[in-house]
Amino acid sequence: MPLTFLPPGMEGCVKKITGKDSVRCLLESLGFVAGGKVRMISSSGDNVILGIRGSRIAISRRLADRIHI
Repeated sequence: MPLTFLPPGMEGCVKKITGKDSVRCLLESLGFVAGGKVRMISSSGDNVILGIRGSRIAISRRLADRIHI
């Protein structure tokens, strides 16, 4: 299930990241790795704010769709 389906305030575990190598490398460099926990903080318009490893990260909904939980 794509990360964007996660309701605000809920946490999930990253299962896989899809897309081109450059997209996967970008997301992995931000901390999105298989087995890692991620929390949906807020989702509005074309952006989502996620909590990962004690930090908040804002990414586009399109990138967040590449992260499966």
